[in-house]
Amino acid sequence: MCRMVRARLRALVCRMRAMDWTGSTARRDGGMVTSEYAMGIVAAVAFAVVLYKVVTGGVVGGELERIVKQALDARM
Repeated sequence: MCRMVRARLRALVCRMRAMDWTGSTARRDGGMVTSEYAMGIVAAVAFAVVLYKVVTGGVVGGELERIVKQALDARM
């Protein structure tokens, strides 16, 4: 999935570089931009949900809490 997201981002960056000041692209992609944005949003939301579940899980949440407490209690 990481490769797919990276490829999508690379395509979007290349498309932005191909735009001139009027916003038109050098090649025609009839309707592809909207679907690419939609897929990017769906992928970002899915990743956020998975990350939220992992971080709020018992073991990971406890470890993160321990790390934060240890960092706050550190003395220089």
